[in-house]
Amino acid sequence: MIHIAETLTVSSIENFLTPNEITTLITTVDNVLGDTGIRRFDAERTTTLHSIPGHTSDQAMAIYEPAGRLEIHPPPELATNVLDEAVQRAMPALRRALPALTSCREWMYVEYAPGQHITPHIDGIAPHPADPVRQLAGISVVLEHAEAGGEFFVETTSHPALWSDQKGCDGYDPAMAFTHDGADHSADWFRTMPRTRWNVRPAPGTAVLYGAQVTHGTEPVHAGRERKFISWLISEA
Repeated sequence: MIHIAETLTVSSIENFLTPNEITTLITTVDNVLGDTGIRRFDAERTTTLHSIPGHTSDQAMAIYEPAGRLEIHPPPELATNVLDEAVQRAMPALRRALPALTSCREWMYVEYAPGQHITPHIDGIAPHPADPVRQLAGISVVLEHAEAGGEFFVETTSHPALWSDQKGCDGYDPAMAFTHDGADHSADWFRTMPRTRWNVRPAPGTAVLYGAQVTHGTEPVHAGRERKFISWLISEA
């Protein structure tokens, strides 16, 4: 059974990646990018991880990543193997934060150049309560920080707009359940809702966990490149 507290967690796994693994991942990504990859996976990219009901992919990209960002999905096989091994090694620590955790989704490499960022949003638990796969939390692992800016952030609020009574919702703690439809910058109510922002700059190789019901995003990069891998930790029925 998934408890609401798991989808509201914010936690970290220090030394999730070893220094050698960080070097391997950077080298592997750089080999894929080559001379033209930064343009091909950023300015020329036509697909996006993000989607908004009633919006096109281009509209979703403009709302979530107004200045773009680089995405490699799926990542190179070597990178996937390194990251999956790190997940298995860290599973005891991960399950202390997320007891219902069963596995990790496919990884994605993302990179932010100067001016690029991700607007605040919430991922949500599942497309539908009947879905057997429940999304518990996102996981982000920085390889290299930007010289300035690019910090990951979460936001908290006591505003009631995010919440509704969902008594007895199958698979959930029968308490307050999150209403995540439209919890992004496509909605006026979400953009204007008062929130408190918490920025973090973890050491490279540290995994940051942020619950599926936690508002999060990335600050604009001012100089350099913010380079990381992200994925989602799930519970399967």
